[in-house]
Formats: sequence, C-alpha cells, structure tokens
Amino acid sequence: MTANQQGRDVTRRKVVVVGAGAAAAVGLGGAMAANAFAGEQGRKRGGPAPVPEECYLLTSETTEGPYYIDADKLRRDVTEDREGIPLLLRLKVIDNETCRPVRDAAVDIWHCDAVGVYSGYEDMGNGGGGGGPAPTGPPPGGDLSGPPPGGGHQEPTDDTRYLRGTWRTDRQGFVTFKTVFPGWYLGRCVHIHVKVHVNGEWTDAGYEGGTTCHTGQFFFDEESVLASAVVEPYVSNTDDRTTLDEDTIYDGSGTQGGLLKLRYDKRDIAKGVRASLTVGVDPEATNDGTGTPPQPSASASPSASAS
Repeated sequence: MTANQQGRDVTRRKVVVVGAGAAAAVGLGGAMAANAFAGEQGRKRGGPAPVPEECYLLTSETTEGPYYIDADKLRRDVTEDREGIPLLLRLKVIDNETCRPVRDAAVDIWHCDAVGVYSGYEDMGNGGGGGGPAPTGPPPGGDLSGPPPGGGHQEPTDDTRYLRGTWRTDRQGFVTFKTVFPGWYLGRCVHIHVKVHVNGEWTDAGYEGGTTCHTGQFFFDEESVLASAVVEPYVSNTDDRTTLDEDTIYDGSGTQGGLLKLRYDKRDIAKGVRASLTVGVDPEATNDGTGTPPQPSASASPSASAS
C-alpha cells in the first residue's frame, strides 16, 4: 500500500454536509424514499425491536476500483440531476461474528449513471455511451484484473459528484440511499460500489478518522437488468453489456457476494426498484480495497444463497 493510499484510508475525510433538502424524496421514487426515511426515524423514537436474524457470513471484499472519491457529500439522496429508474437502496450493516448491528458507521456508495459514466470522471467517457472520448486503457472501474497502470486510484477530472454519497447507520444498523438504477459500461456488469467505515467521529463538519472495515460491490440479477435496458435513458447505452455470470468481480455466492434482493413491478420497472441487503462486516478488520481482496469462502450458508 502506498503512503497516499494509507493517508486516504487512515486519515479519512471531512465529509461536506449538505442541506436537509438533499435527503428529501422527490419525483417518481419519492414515496419509496419517504417511507424508508420515516421508518428509520420511527425506530430512533423507540419503535419495536427488530426480529432476530441468523448470523451472516462475511460479505465478499472486492477491489476499490480507480474512481472512488474520498470527499463525497453527506447525504442519502445522491440522485442530483441524473435520469433513470428510481432506486431505493436499504442496507443493514451487522457484525458477522455477533450479528449485532453496527451503529454510527459511515457508508459510502458510488456508481455510474444510466449510460455508464462516473461523476468526477466524465472525461473518461464509458467506451461509447457518455461524455467524452472512448478510453484507451482499462474500462471505467478499472477492476477487471486489478488496478490500471499507474496505480489503483485515479484523480478526478472534474467537480461533478452525482450518484455518490455518505450516510450513517442508525442504532439498528440500517442506512438508506435514494439513487437511480445504474447502467453499464464495457467489461463490467451492473453494480454499485460500497465502503463501510467504523470508529470515526461524526462532527458538525461530517465524518473524520476511523478505518475502512469493508470495501465491496452490489450486483443486480439479469432479469432486472434486461428489464431496465429497454427503458430510457438506458436504451441509449450502446456498450456491449457484461452479464452477471461473465463478470470477473462477482464471485457467484449470492447475497454473500453482494447480490441485491430486489422488489419492483415486473410489468413496469420504470416505476421504481427497492433493493436491500444485509452486509456482514468485521469491525476489527481493515479492508480498504486497494490490495488483493480475500478469496471467498468455499463454504455456503442459507443466508448466502442467491435470491
């Protein structure tokens, strides 16, 4: 690990706090987001205790990829002006040894837009579908077979930050984000990146210090991706699409490997999608995603099966 990578992980960042309006639910997915956010607040006011659940295996660690930006905004609604199918992402972070919720953790998510472009890196394009020339190196994400030449992390090329955000887990370990269904780009299946940070300090300025205990990716089943591909603006993404089975990062272990549980109207996915997953982490570990991720366990459990 380079000194720069250590600095990014150990020091962490001061996350920019945005106004409360950024978390407001708007548009087609508004009702879904409002209900989820209200549910979190209800639990904080003394709602019923959650039903006990079986302990989960560690959720698979993956590479960070080159397009992580260590200065995301503290917000639950990361959509900004991006068009796409509304997606409500609800996660529960637990200690995989004790099954207890990991509260006050900082959870980062980031992903490309409907045509495969990452904010902060619009000049990179997506190999055919978005804002710039086709890249000559590894595809955006850079994680088909390890870091791209010159190191794993690439410095941002612009100031855009859509589809990126950080929020804290509540006392039951839940965190919810409002975003859009991701698109795809050459060489990778549809996915969302995630990091979980613990032992830091929440201040008026944001989140500082701590360590990264999990770096992973969330994946979408083929049925949902095929349904999204015929909806605007996804239909304008002309890049060849890598399927879930063809992807070199997804390890095939179902929910343990980051395969999301999805709910949507099979007749009209454009109405919106609810995605959920329990993420089992080791709060004592350091997994910043800049090295070689651990190999998935050969064993399986009911909680790790695909859904």
